[in-house]
Amino acid sequence: MWYFLNVIFNILNKKIYNYFPYPYFVSVIHLFVGVVYCLVSWTVGLPKRAPIDSNLLKLLIPVAVCHALGHVTSNVSFAAVAVSFTHTIKALEPFFNAAASQFVLGQSIPITLWLSLMPVVLGVSMASLTELSFNWTGFISAMISNISFTYRSLYSKKAMTDMDSTNIYAYISIIALLVCIPPAILVEGPQLIKHGFNDAIAKVGLTKFISDLFWVGMFYHLYNQLATNTLERVAPLTHAVGNVLKRVFVIGFSILVFGNKISTQTGIGTGIAIAGVAIYSYIKAKMEEEKRRGKAA
Repeated sequence: MWYFLNVIFNILNKKIYNYFPYPYFVSVIHLFVGVVYCLVSWTVGLPKRAPIDSNLLKLLIPVAVCHALGHVTSNVSFAAVAVSFTHTIKALEPFFNAAASQFVLGQSIPITLWLSLMPVVLGVSMASLTELSFNWTGFISAMISNISFTYRSLYSKKAMTDMDSTNIYAYISIIALLVCIPPAILVEGPQLIKHGFNDAIAKVGLTKFISDLFWVGMFYHLYNQLATNTLERVAPLTHAVGNVLKRVFVIGFSILVFGNKISTQTGIGTGIAIAGVAIYSYIKAKMEEEKRRGKAA
């Protein structure tokens, strides 16, 4: 479900940027729709709103700030370059994650795990190299989003208290929305009022414009909700690799939908990436098993 919602989100998102290239504003809409969804869910009691205290708020603010920064920079990249190119760069996330786990959290990541991450990154890079709409804005923004999301993952683990992940994600969305509004007004406000909205409505009509923004926000919220629920059940590095495999899906579907021709290199690259993820998962599972055996003994 996480992959499926993510594919739909990515395709709809890029279609919006093709006629409405305002990533800061669209990022705010993504979060705004999600926050409204959370408030409605709380009102009807599905789930029940968990009370928040100042201690938890202190834990969640860094998560939300990283979430907001990673989200906006991803969208700047999506708007600037092809979807598949952004996902290529974002495939480096497990590397950043492994590095942060080792150097920030002080966990030792064995050399075998480092090696198994190499074909993942290489494969996804190969899969997308055939479609290079390279520009620096797209590249640098995607790299900043990698670092932001890596820190979000680490802070999230610290903040995984007794509160369930659905409530945690709701609070993160609310704080992230407040963080994203000021830069959107500063960076894009004047252009939007002058011609941004009018241009979009002239191209697709008011109804389609509003429904596109509503649905892209819904899919964004739901796929993140599922990703958060997944993170609760797995280690950050495993989550990061799940993310890489998700990118292979997104890249494949975006190539189909936007009509890009697929080269042999893309096929081979995708295969290498999937093989890398399989090797990584196998090594990780064996290590977990040995840990458990050690504890049992």
